[in-house]
Amino acid sequence: MAGIPVYSQPGRGGGWELIGGARTDLSGLTADEARALFLIAGPSGATPEVRAALRKLVQALPATFRQHAEAAASAVVLDPSGWDHTVPAAPDHLEALQRAVIEGVQVELDYRGRDGRATSRAVHPLGLVVKNTTWYLVAQTDAGQRTFRVSRIRSMRLTAEPAVRPDDFDLARAWDAIVTTVDARRAPIRVRLRADPTIVEVLRSMFGNRVGEGEEGADGRIELELRAQSEWMVARQLAGFADGLEVVSPESVRGHLADIGRGLLRAHA
Repeated sequence: MAGIPVYSQPGRGGGWELIGGARTDLSGLTADEARALFLIAGPSGATPEVRAALRKLVQALPATFRQHAEAAASAVVLDPSGWDHTVPAAPDHLEALQRAVIEGVQVELDYRGRDGRATSRAVHPLGLVVKNTTWYLVAQTDAGQRTFRVSRIRSMRLTAEPAVRPDDFDLARAWDAIVTTVDARRAPIRVRLRADPTIVEVLRSMFGNRVGEGEEGADGRIELELRAQSEWMVARQLAGFADGLEVVSPESVRGHLADIGRGLLRAHA
């Protein structure tokens, strides 16, 4: 019933034995589970620790699982860099923060915020998140739950004090809430525009989910709403489409576009 090929031998000197040639599966993984694990872990196998762990796990797998598991480990290459960009180095203090989260201890941080202001505080680490290639620490503070960009941590020290973790805390759910809040704060401007159908996919590539669903108008253009960080910035982002789109509102963005057009005429006409 457990999937282990054993038989019993009654009487003196008897007992339970594995069928000849069989070996126990120390990992307890099924073939599909082993393949899925190696498929995920493989792209991270550049680190010595991961490679060593995978080698040990391979030896614990049944012989029939090993070939597919090892093939899965080399079947995927993860390249986090974008075109024309290199992968940034891991931020300082990342390894120490990982240790703090796992061991559940408080951390004293010297942190420089986005505004350049330096602060020092003790925090309760709750988890680490990497978004694209940027690492964030989610932590509990005296002022409530906060998110810290790891690259802005100037120095840190692990303490001997235990971190307080809410019983119902779920990192994935907490991060979803953070993303929703930050995204709304980062893109408060609403721009209504009419675009040629061929431009819509380019807009979605540029702005992602900040571009809402659109409806086709009588002239064949798609009417869309776009969320943006600032009126000045979105005008410059849209100016390159020239007459391929028309901003309907707000009027201030239309004014910025007109100024850009006049500037281009002066420089290039």
